[in-house]
Amino acid sequence: MSKDKLWGGRFTQPTDAFVEEFTASIQFDKRLYHQDIRGSIAHARMLGKQGIIPLENVEQIVHGLRTILGQIEAGEFDFSISLEDIHMNIEARLSAAIGEAGKRLHTGRSRNDQVALDIRLYLRDEIVEITTYLDLLIDALLIQAEANLDTLMPGFTHLQTAQPILFAHHLMAYVEMFKRDKGRLEDCSRRANVLPLGAGALAGTTFPIDREYVAEQLEFPAITRNSLDAVSDRDFVLEFLAAASIVMMHLSRFSEELILWSTSAFRFIELSDGFCTGSSIMPQKKNPDVPELVRGKTGRVYGNLMALLTTMKALPLAYNKDMQEDKEPLFDTIDTVKGSLKIFAEMIREMKVNRENMRKAAGDGFSTATDVADYLVRKGLPFRDAHEVVGKAVGYCVKNKVDITDLTLAEWQQFSTKIDADIFECCTVEASVNARNIPGGTARERVWSEIQNVRAGN
Repeated sequence: MSKDKLWGGRFTQPTDAFVEEFTASIQFDKRLYHQDIRGSIAHARMLGKQGIIPLENVEQIVHGLRTILGQIEAGEFDFSISLEDIHMNIEARLSAAIGEAGKRLHTGRSRNDQVALDIRLYLRDEIVEITTYLDLLIDALLIQAEANLDTLMPGFTHLQTAQPILFAHHLMAYVEMFKRDKGRLEDCSRRANVLPLGAGALAGTTFPIDREYVAEQLEFPAITRNSLDAVSDRDFVLEFLAAASIVMMHLSRFSEELILWSTSAFRFIELSDGFCTGSSIMPQKKNPDVPELVRGKTGRVYGNLMALLTTMKALPLAYNKDMQEDKEPLFDTIDTVKGSLKIFAEMIREMKVNRENMRKAAGDGFSTATDVADYLVRKGLPFRDAHEVVGKAVGYCVKNKVDITDLTLAEWQQFSTKIDADIFECCTVEASVNARNIPGGTARERVWSEIQNVRAGN
């Protein structure tokens, strides 16, 4: 008989040793101890309030659980694989410590709704911490943007020089991305912030429990409305993994740019030594290992999302043991995102910007060609005709190995008689940037306004 199991009454033979190890989750779900104890305290108080268990038992249970919490946090708690998971490890220790009262704790609940509660509590807490790290990264970007309101750089499409922009404008594009990430995580938190306890194994419970009371104790604004869904739902985990994947995608895109900008071909920025490593054979090397590793870690977060989607895709209602596989991808993703955001914020804050190199590159590649086309439109030429005129001028420059800003008025006028001496006022990179003075544009005034908007919480 499996007397060491809290569920062992049905069984006459012990669990195979390898099966015991293979099916146990305590190796990773022990990190849920704080949420498990918090949920159990709220459940015990509700049982006492409803007269389901004696009030003196409630005090014993609460005191015992707080003692166990202290033991775990002090590293004095031995987790047992034979007890499978965090729930049974804590319950077994509680019963051993306070006797029969501890055995009353599980009245009116199942491990199915208990683990659903623990994960929701845990994820709710972690999302708060992750959004705090996003705020730190956004703040680091704002600091760099404010310091680079007059730093010109080339904007790219297809990684080809397109039009000159402010470096601050480029940084503010990432601010927009990370603001959206915060919004997605906050939305996810709202859907995760629903109490599943009371669903039991799948059908609810026969005891007169007060779910609203437990929800109030645990600061849940709502309770689940269907017991089957409550224990089998992991949409909130999948939603978090999807939102986390987008966070990592944004960090990976930014990483790619930092890596490019750090190369000797660009020399736009220099990352602090604390975020780089050297080569074991080439003494001149300074490798941008942190953004490279963040770019690489993006793949594991994507993998975690696909792993859980695949796990859930064919599960019948309600709970299945497959769902034990939800925790490792969730925990790994949380750790990866938090670490990536934390290190990124510090790295961006310490990043040095090579303004002269950026300014020089901003004027290369005929970056103001569109401004010349716009100039011709303002002179009355249809845009498609203006586009053709400037295209021919660029071809002339390529053939003669000169830049568009080097052309004389006579050379310009061979392409269009509408061109006058004021052409030289519109084809500088400074004029190009300042001319884009519309909401969302790269003009200094507009970028500064957006920085102030974000600072104000907009």
